[in-house]
Amino acid sequence: MSASVGTVFTGIRFENPFLLASAPPTESDTNILRAFEAGWGGVVTKTIGMHPVVNVKGPKTRFLRSSPDTAQISMEKRANTALHSSWNWELISDKPLDWWLPRLRRIKDAYPDRVLVASIMAGSEDDRELDHWRELAEACQAQGVDAFELNLSCPHMDREDMGSNIGKNCELIDTVVRVVKAAARVPVWVKLTPTTTNIAKEAEAAFAAGADAISSSNTFTSLPLVDPQSLEFEVHVEGKVSYGGLGGPAILPQSLAKMAQMTTAFPDRSFSGIGGISDFTHALNYFLLGCGTVQVCTAAMLDRAIGPTIISGLISGMQAFLEQHAGDGWRTLDDFRGIRRDRIVAHSEIKRPDAKEYFGGHDAREGYAHPASIATDLPG
Repeated sequence: MSASVGTVFTGIRFENPFLLASAPPTESDTNILRAFEAGWGGVVTKTIGMHPVVNVKGPKTRFLRSSPDTAQISMEKRANTALHSSWNWELISDKPLDWWLPRLRRIKDAYPDRVLVASIMAGSEDDRELDHWRELAEACQAQGVDAFELNLSCPHMDREDMGSNIGKNCELIDTVVRVVKAAARVPVWVKLTPTTTNIAKEAEAAFAAGADAISSSNTFTSLPLVDPQSLEFEVHVEGKVSYGGLGGPAILPQSLAKMAQMTTAFPDRSFSGIGGISDFTHALNYFLLGCGTVQVCTAAMLDRAIGPTIISGLISGMQAFLEQHAGDGWRTLDDFRGIRRDRIVAHSEIKRPDAKEYFGGHDAREGYAHPASIATDLPG
């Protein structure tokens, strides 16, 4: 059998396991069609909601760059720098549901064999908001979308019953996922926020409610830096700034840690990895932790908006990797997916120098018998 970059994830056949994430690159049918033409195996739409949103004035996404010969990290465009991260405070799609529906159908008609995932979002404070989740799901799947990704992760929503405020609340996760699962005829992925202590708890709530997969991570809550000369934030509107999301290379190790918390807790479940991916070596980390697909945003934005060079490199990188390991019998992603997951253990399980024992953060008992032996030493 020859090697193949194709895969099956949540019951859906993918030409390759690489998707454009829900973000500015997927905000229009034009971009999504271009992305499929470039070779992406799947696309997650910009998040579709019931209510039109109004984004901030001025730039919504900016890129931070670092200088190799100094400590400077700045959004200032300058020579001889490397991409550090992206920063954005963009909200969900500002286009209404009625705008999206005919375009979803047009995309699926043009590329019936590619995977189109509708990212959707509503509130959770009352039955009316929960009905919005149902309406979004029913309307989008009628246009042929292959799956849903529930946006429970947007880091800069003002409402306490939307975005990451749902993703940090296991009870709300349960409620929303059950509502969508009851209406959905296609797989439901839940995109969780990384801004939580142990994301495995939120993943557990999502799976218990019927989620078919977890996507993670969204961007990490952050602020832009202050320019040392002007003393103004590098991004602001009339001097004011609010919290946004940090993505790109800077979050790769953090996102891997969040993913590992989940995949080690639920080794038999499905996960889509997001955060800091620009070539196959980055994606490989997620695959080795157990992810069945990965999603890309920042690198694609810097590559003609939809990443034609990035997807070409991801596919060729995976092909070369499979050829390199042909002797191991690896022909598909499933042959090596998750093989490094078992290396991740509790800190106390990491071996210490033989000359010194480790007591899990507690001092060794000195001069006293072990408590378990005291009862046996007492006179009967």
